[in-house]
Amino acid sequence: MRDRPEHWEVTGSSEEFDGHVFSVRRDSVRMPNGAGTEIVQRDVIEHLGSVGILALDEHDRVLLVRQYRHPVGRLLWEAPAGLRDKAGEPLQRLAERELLEEAGYRADRWDTLVDLFPSSGMSDERTRIFLARELTEVPADQIDFERVHEEADMPVVWVPLAEAVRKVFAGEIHNMIAATGILAAHAAHASGFRDLRPADAPED
Repeated sequence: MRDRPEHWEVTGSSEEFDGHVFSVRRDSVRMPNGAGTEIVQRDVIEHLGSVGILALDEHDRVLLVRQYRHPVGRLLWEAPAGLRDKAGEPLQRLAERELLEEAGYRADRWDTLVDLFPSSGMSDERTRIFLARELTEVPADQIDFERVHEEADMPVVWVPLAEAVRKVFAGEIHNMIAATGILAAHAAHASGFRDLRPADAPED
């Protein structure tokens, strides 16, 4: 059992919104209806895509950053993450950059933790969450990046993995990348990380 590509007939499409991070199109799709078919409309958010980084240190602690998220009106504890906004940039390179810019760390060991469609009912966004290990902190004066807006005040904390799992189940961590990454890292840790794919594994 595995997910597979499938493309139902689109009889028409129109652009409803064009933004910096995402756009919205309206598709007319031929879909089953009893013994026949019908044309129905589906709004699709076209998203750049993203990566997330679940950083795990030698003490089995995960790195989280706090960031204000205006759409939900909350300060959320999150895993470092970023948009796929540089055409052709390898996903691991993007993840390395985001871990450095948002948290001030480099990692010598990278694995693919999990691949997701975060909102498949409305968006084509793809997210790859990496597991980053063998971490080294980088002095602030060696990081050529200025945090602004939501990123201007992003404290970094280290949370024991088992405690982070409890916080997910307690409803204290809501960010999708953080929650998924924490639970996936916990499961991978139990098997000695032997089932993880390499960092450059293809996205099916």
